[in-house]
Amino acid sequence: MIHISRLKFSLLMAFMIMSWGLAFPLIKIGLQDLSPTNLTIMRFFVVCIILLFLILMQPTKFSKLSPKDIPWIFVLGFFGVIIYHLGLNYGEQYISPGAASLIIGTAPLFVVVSAIIFLNEKLTKKRIAGIFLALAGVIIISLWGKPGLVIEVKYISGALAVLVAAISAAFYTIAGKKLLSRYTALSLTTYAMLLGSIGLLPFLNSSLISEVTQMSLPTMGSILFLGVCSTVISYMLWYVALQIKDASEISIYLYCIPVITIIIDLLVFRERISYLFLFGAIFIILGLRIISLKIIN
Repeated sequence: MIHISRLKFSLLMAFMIMSWGLAFPLIKIGLQDLSPTNLTIMRFFVVCIILLFLILMQPTKFSKLSPKDIPWIFVLGFFGVIIYHLGLNYGEQYISPGAASLIIGTAPLFVVVSAIIFLNEKLTKKRIAGIFLALAGVIIISLWGKPGLVIEVKYISGALAVLVAAISAAFYTIAGKKLLSRYTALSLTTYAMLLGSIGLLPFLNSSLISEVTQMSLPTMGSILFLGVCSTVISYMLWYVALQIKDASEISIYLYCIPVITIIIDLLVFRERISYLFLFGAIFIILGLRIISLKIIN
């Protein structure tokens, strides 16, 4: 168990939440110069360089990788790297960073649903209410989240792509639970990211070179921040936080992410928010809060 002061813990959590909250607007900036696929490739190019450097410099910090686990860890990486990030990046072409952060925030909901289906966890009335509230919020944002109440096919397809990303994040959590008995959380995440990134190789094409050579400074900065802060450092800080307190105690911090994203969204992209968007956001947060409270109890 790690012991640090309350101030240091608060600063740790603040950096992590800010990094994840900023990720959604920075993806939007990166998409101005890069396709969703090439943005994913560049982000994980940075991630892989850092993780390989860490493995070479601190090999004792990582659990030994068993050959028999490589296919399963690759599957984890496939969902955690390829499906999640391609879905999120594609979706943010058409929906706002704030809407994307709220929809991605429903991942715990799908974790609960998966646990009920595959792990035989109990389905209570409170959980049912929380699930329906959160799903209602996603539907409201997906259909009527844009001002003017105009239902656009591209907007809906973007919201659905981000929803697929949220579901893949839930699968990543459930499927990785068994492997955590043999690997540390840091090791499993590192191996999943590295192996999952191999799955991006078939997406390499000439457009990557042409887009990268024409990248603006804001896009370069976004890629570096997404790779270094939002991925490598923040995931490590998350594991440090889990060593200090229970997941149920720190999960409340995650509700700050959409708030941060929406504020940045308003300031940077001048996105307008409809009343129905706010209703949807409230439904999602309330639904997830009900579910998390049940987990804590």
